[in-house]
This record gives sequence, structure tokens and C-alpha cells, in this order.
Amino acid sequence: MISLPVRIPRRPARSPEQRGLASAQWSITLRISLVMSVIMLLVVAIVYSVVLFAQRADAERETTWGLRHNTVDSPPVCMWLTVERDGVVRSTRGIPDGLPVLSSLTAVRAGAPPVLERVERGGEQYTVRTGRRGDEVVQAAYGERFQRADRRHLLLAFATAESIGLLLVAAASGMLARRAMTPLSEALARQRRFVADASHELRTPLTQLHTRAQLLARRSGSERPQQLTDDLQRLVTGTRQLGDVIDDLLLSARLSRSPGACDPVDLDALAEEAVAAEDARAQSMGLAVRLGQGPGRHVVMGTAPALRRVIAALVDNAMGHTPPGGEVVVSVDAPRPGVVSLSVRDTGVGFAPEEADRLFERFARGTSGRGRRFGLGLALAREVVESHRGRITAEGRPGHGALFTVELPAARTDAADGTAGDAIPRQRSIAACLSVVAKPPGGPGR
Repeated sequence: MISLPVRIPRRPARSPEQRGLASAQWSITLRISLVMSVIMLLVVAIVYSVVLFAQRADAERETTWGLRHNTVDSPPVCMWLTVERDGVVRSTRGIPDGLPVLSSLTAVRAGAPPVLERVERGGEQYTVRTGRRGDEVVQAAYGERFQRADRRHLLLAFATAESIGLLLVAAASGMLARRAMTPLSEALARQRRFVADASHELRTPLTQLHTRAQLLARRSGSERPQQLTDDLQRLVTGTRQLGDVIDDLLLSARLSRSPGACDPVDLDALAEEAVAAEDARAQSMGLAVRLGQGPGRHVVMGTAPALRRVIAALVDNAMGHTPPGGEVVVSVDAPRPGVVSLSVRDTGVGFAPEEADRLFERFARGTSGRGRRFGLGLALAREVVESHRGRITAEGRPGHGALFTVELPAARTDAADGTAGDAIPRQRSIAACLSVVAKPPGGPGR
């Protein structure tokens, strides 16, 4: 029988930030546990001191009462009496060895004031009071055996409570430390996500500008003035769009601190800009990127830079998965009243139908090794579309291209003046547009 080696999956290595947070969590747990331990020890010391003081006071009261009222034959529990009268000394039967304290009896008999002392005999401690009762010298010895047992039981109870308490405190402080570290961990995650989003968002316009600049450098000697002017104008437009992307990312990082505006946005114009911006790159890749447009105007209420990001991400994704000689078509239409649809269709490698739900997850990858790799742009596109109260869907088959469709609420066109208005209440529309720049991009995938 051949045994195959079993691979144990390794846990992913933690980042320095995660290690730092874990170290801080353990440090907080340890500090809280130490503080609570010191507090509990202080409480134990106070309680033990109070109990010890109370027991000493009880012993003194018992010896005072025994000296005044009890006899040798009927002492209280844990007490032994010794009475000296006319030189005759009588003690309680069974008095412990070492008692009575003869030196104290002699001193009081000689006229000394009453004596209160604590002595140890045979490993036991006694509270001894010696004084006069009429013409007798009486000594009452109170044994502290039961008091010492009570103190030992008390210390045992405190030690058990201290151990259990420390475990509970450690567990509670660990949980509190995790909860305290959660906002910081989320802030670090948002920071890393923002860096990833910014890198992805800046890559597309920078690629466009780089390609356009290369073409201008090659054509500067032979290009006709008008065509050169058009290319330069597109280069200027690309730089403006790059600035819009940076502004939009900065607004996203402010997390709702900055108010936004909800304005009429012409999707036809944005689609035309996206197609024109990719013209140079499409030629260098051997692709045809064209615009297919339905009749009429197609206006929605929203934020133009954010919707421009959606179209750019969809076009970039289509071009990245379409081989030379293929085609990418960007279409804007109104499939039904109150809805504006923007679609991007390509003739690329496509994807398996069961992968449609995973397309908009961050950095998802197709099940086939040669399938599409779904980056960050589609996740950002879904965030923006859902913030505009729309939806985005994907259809495709391996080897037969893909179709991405964005549906958004259409803006209302007032019959009186022909201006674009919102088909929904203005206040709710502004709130939806504010969420585009307020919420961190890249939420959970479907």
C-alpha cells in the first residue's frame, strides 16, 4: 500500500499591521489583567484585615466577659479559666499545656493593672486576659483555633475567586481589546482598499494617456495639423478625466464629510467620451471600439465622474479580454419607460454562465485556467451603480464574448421647459448621489 504525503494547508502570513494589532491586543489584555489582579489583591487584603480585626475584638470581649462572670467549672466554648484565691490555684479541666501564664498571675497578684496578651502554646494561639475579681485573681484564656480555621477558609475562598476572576477578566479583557482594535483594523483595511482602488482607477486613464502620447510622438512628423489637433484635444480630455478620478477618490476617502451634488448626466455623452478615449489604444491592440446609440436623449440623475468610472471600467474590461480583430460595442438605450440602459458587448473569450454571480467580487478568477480574471474595476462599478439605485448584470458564454448591462432610473423631462428632472423625489436622489462619494468603494460581492 502506497501512502501519499498529506499537505497541511498553511495559514496565510499576517501583515505587519495585523501583527502589530495582535501584539497591542495581547498587551491590552495583559495590562487589564494585571490591574484587575492588583485590585482584587487589594480587596482581599482589606477584607482579611477587617476580619482579623473583628476576630481580635471578639476574643477580647469574650475574655472580658469570662473574667467577670464565668467560673472555672462553666467557662464558654474555647475558653479556659484559672482562679487564684488565698494562694490556691484552680483551673478549668483540660486546660492546654503551658497555661495559665503564671507570670501574669504573679504580676496582677502583686498589684499590677490587668494584663491583655496573645501567647502561643503548643502551636495554638490564645488571647489571655488577667485581672482581679473581688479578692480573686482570674485569668481567662481564649483559644483562636476556630478563628484561624475561618481565616484559612477565607484565604482559600479568596484564592479560588482570584483564580476564576483572573480567567474571567482575561477573557473579558481579550474580548474588549478585540472590540477596541476592530475600528483600527477596519481603518487599516479601508486604507489598503483605498490604495488598491486608487491604483486600479488611475491605471486606465494613465494607460490611455501613455498610448496617446506615444502615437503623437510617432506621428508628430507626418501627421496632418487637424488630426494632430484632435489627438491633442483627446489628450487634454484624458488629463481632465484623470483629474476627475483623483478628485472622486479623494471624495470617497472623506467618508461623507463633503456634500455632493446630484445633477442630470447625459449617458450618451459619457459613452461617446469613453469610446473616443479608447480609440488610440484600440488601434494599437487591433480592436474596433464603436458606439451604438438608441433614439432620443438618455439622461439620468447622478454624479458624472462616478458614472464615467463605470463606463471606463466596463470598456477596459471588455478590451482586456478581446483578442485582436475583435469588437467592443458600447450602447445606450431606453428599454422601457423610466429606465436607461447602458450595455458593453465584446467578442472576447467570454466566461462560463455559472461565473456570472462572481464577476463583481474583488479580484475573483474564473474556474478555467484560461478564463477571464475579474479585477477590482467591476466591483467598483457595482458599488457606483447600486449607489445610483440601479443594477448591473453580466451574460456570457466561453468563446462567445460577454455582455454587461447597467440599468439606471431615467431622469424626468419636464414637458413645459424640456429640462431634465428626477423621476424620484429630489431629496432621496441627492442622498443616493451622496452615497457614491461617501461610502468606501468595493463592498462585498454578490
